[in-house]
Amino acid sequence: ALGFAGFAVTRKIPKGWTGRLFLVGVLGGLQGAIGWWMVSSGLKGGMTDVASYRLATHLGLAFIIFGTITWYILKIGRRSADLLTARRAGDARLWRLSNVLMGLAFLQIVLGALVAGIDAGRGYPDWPLMAGGWLPPDMWQLTPIWRNLFENDGTVQFIHRMSGYVLFLFGVYVWWRSRGSANRRTRAAFAMVMGMLVVQMALGIATVMTMAMAHVAIVHQLGAVLMWVLILRARFLSRYPFAQSVREARP
Repeated sequence: ALGFAGFAVTRKIPKGWTGRLFLVGVLGGLQGAIGWWMVSSGLKGGMTDVASYRLATHLGLAFIIFGTITWYILKIGRRSADLLTARRAGDARLWRLSNVLMGLAFLQIVLGALVAGIDAGRGYPDWPLMAGGWLPPDMWQLTPIWRNLFENDGTVQFIHRMSGYVLFLFGVYVWWRSRGSANRRTRAAFAMVMGMLVVQMALGIATVMTMAMAHVAIVHQLGAVLMWVLILRARFLSRYPFAQSVREARP
């Protein structure tokens, strides 16, 4: 807040960025409030951990803040005039597809927080099956039934796995469509996303099969951060591609 006020008073904030940067501060304050809401759930009698859905909310907002800052960095790193020119050459189809891909990635990250919140990654150390079957046993044993979506380790891990498959398959589709882009850097950006999806899928499988050993799980979480950044970068370049020579362009 002091830094923002200092730049505002000295008029060093670029034109049109005051509201955007203020938004980051508001989100940061909200994150603090949600952080306490999360921690307080672990301070109640009989609780040894925080509530998984509060942990997921806290992590989800963290990725929203990180994604917002990343997007701002990508935009402020190029001149406004260049962005206006680049937008005319943007690929509307890839932009729409990358929006869906971003949404699926965010959902998968939040579901991963639910898995971590109840240590659901430790319960079924086999893949592609779960306890020898395609479905985990006792998926809906808790009552009321909605509790299984947050507290049943088999159900939570199963949903996380299925969401991961959907994300991966849709990522393959987006990458395949991106190969038709005329812009070399845009194609490369989506190829990097595809590569990271493969790595992240492998890390997820390794996390499950090692019963979420700390070092494997942490690398998997870091992979989610890198995947998020790469998706945002590819999304940005689908709308604001870099200028290229005629020789670089693909018909």
